[in-house]
Amino acid sequence: MDRETMDRLEIAETVQNWAVWRDAGFWDRFATVWHDDGWMSATWFQGPAPKFIEVSRAGFERGVSILHFLGGCSIDLRGDRAIAQTKMTINQRALVDGATVDVVCTGRFYDFFERRPVDGRPSWRIVRRQPIYEKDRMDPLDPSVALKLDPDLLGRFPDGYRHLAYLQSRLGFRIKPDMPGLRGPVVEALYARGEKWLSGDPSAFDEPPVESGL
Repeated sequence: MDRETMDRLEIAETVQNWAVWRDAGFWDRFATVWHDDGWMSATWFQGPAPKFIEVSRAGFERGVSILHFLGGCSIDLRGDRAIAQTKMTINQRALVDGATVDVVCTGRFYDFFERRPVDGRPSWRIVRRQPIYEKDRMDPLDPSVALKLDPDLLGRFPDGYRHLAYLQSRLGFRIKPDMPGLRGPVVEALYARGEKWLSGDPSAFDEPPVESGL
C-alpha cells in the first residue's frame, strides 16, 4: 500500500474513532485523536481538547444524550497537513418546554489534521475541529404533543442550528451565534483558513482562539 493511501486511511479512521469513542464514553481512547494543542469548537463549547473531554465526560455521567452519526469523508492531503470534511448528524435528546424532544442537526465536521511525532512515531491527529451546521429540526418523542417554542428565542439563532441552539440554551448553555453554515462569509472564511493550513501556515486560526461557551 502506498504512503498516501495509508495516510488517508489513518485520517479517516481517526475521524470515525472520534465519534465512536466520544459517544461510548471511552475517554482515554478519545484523548488519542487529538494533538496536545487540539481545539474543539461547537455551538455550546469552544476550547482546548482536554477541557472538551472533561466537560463531555461530566455531561455523559449526568445522562446528557448527544450522539453523532457519520457519512462520507473527503480528505485534502498535502504533505504533513490535511483537511478532512465528513458528513455528520448530531442527535440530542432532552426535555424542552415540557416535552421530551429529539433534535437532529445535519452538517459536516471540518477538521484540521497534522502528522507529528507522538510517542516516537508519526501520527495523524486533529489540531482543530470546526463543525459546519447546515440544517436541523426538532421532533417530540410523543407525536401527539404540539411543541410551543418561544419564537423570539428561536429567531436568535442561524438556520443551520436553530433548533439545536434552542434546546441547548434551554439547558443553560451559552450558544455561539456565528458558527459556519452551508453558505455565507463565515464558512467561506473557514475554507480560506483551511487552504492556508494546507499551504503551511503555522496556525489553524485567523486569530488566536478564545475559550468560551460554558
